[in-house]
Amino acid sequence: MFDTKIAIVVRDDLAAWQKLNITAFLASGIAAAAPEAIGEPYVDAGGHAYGRMFVQPVLVFRGPLAGLQAAHRQALERGLTILPYVEAMFATGHDAANRAVFAEEDPAALNLVGLAIRGPKKAVDKTVKGLSLHD
Repeated sequence: MFDTKIAIVVRDDLAAWQKLNITAFLASGIAAAAPEAIGEPYVDAGGHAYGRMFVQPVLVFRGPLAGLQAAHRQALERGLTILPYVEAMFATGHDAANRAVFAEEDPAALNLVGLAIRGPKKAVDKTVKGLSLHD
């Protein structure tokens, strides 16, 4: 039905609150990077207008650090939209600090705790192959 796919991958050794926090941040990044993926506002029967959401499902996967790093490398090779979240970002308190700690990461060995990917469906499927859907 959709020619693109949105996948979020979270590291499987995190606390539940961390997984949810990362998923929320990464979903917002996909929305910013792909405004065409956002639908129209929702309106209820009483005429109250609400916000807009993605027009397609967001699949959430889980995996170990090595799985996230492999997906990151493959997403880079395929030219997909990538939003990374590294462990050092848990210790910061604002966006500028997040970018500062991210800038210090080794791109060949990012200490990823989360990763969002969007692109052509087949390319995203190949990128997350081997990772499990989150339960």
